[in-house]
Amino acid sequence: MPFGIDALVFYLAARDERLFWMYPLLATAGSLTAAAITFWIGRKAGEVGLKRLVPPHQLEPMRARARKSGAVALALPALFPPPFPFTPFVLTCGALSVSRPLFFSTFGAMRLVRFSIGAALARVYGQGILQVVQSPQFRLVIAAFILLAVAGTIVSGVMLWRTTHPRPSVASGV
Repeated sequence: MPFGIDALVFYLAARDERLFWMYPLLATAGSLTAAAITFWIGRKAGEVGLKRLVPPHQLEPMRARARKSGAVALALPALFPPPFPFTPFVLTCGALSVSRPLFFSTFGAMRLVRFSIGAALARVYGQGILQVVQSPQFRLVIAAFILLAVAGTIVSGVMLWRTTHPRPSVASGV
């Protein structure tokens, strides 16, 4: 979910000023775990399988960057917040067999910096933001977004069902 982990770090750090420093560490550990699984999938898929997992317009620039600068150039996007598509970078690193220690140390450092900045901002500005988040108007807006997401999911599911399960044709003359 875009902004999910960042929003959670921000919210938790704003709520608990004593432990605000711990949330970036936990978020980084979770992010490293997810990246390790994605890296492993890329490693197993290899360059041949990578073509099925990553769109061609993203794959070629990443391949060139990996060959030129290695793991550091591909792990630096870990600093970018959502909605930056980071999964193709991790898959590419795995498929191109870049150095795991270098990739994950750079990736972990960048994620820790990103989450720490969020937690520090929450420590400074968090109380004002918490007042907004806890207001009835904000909760109403969030409820509306949830309803829209559920409705969109249902409509998408019905459309997918209709395209994958064609209606039987009516036999004429029966």
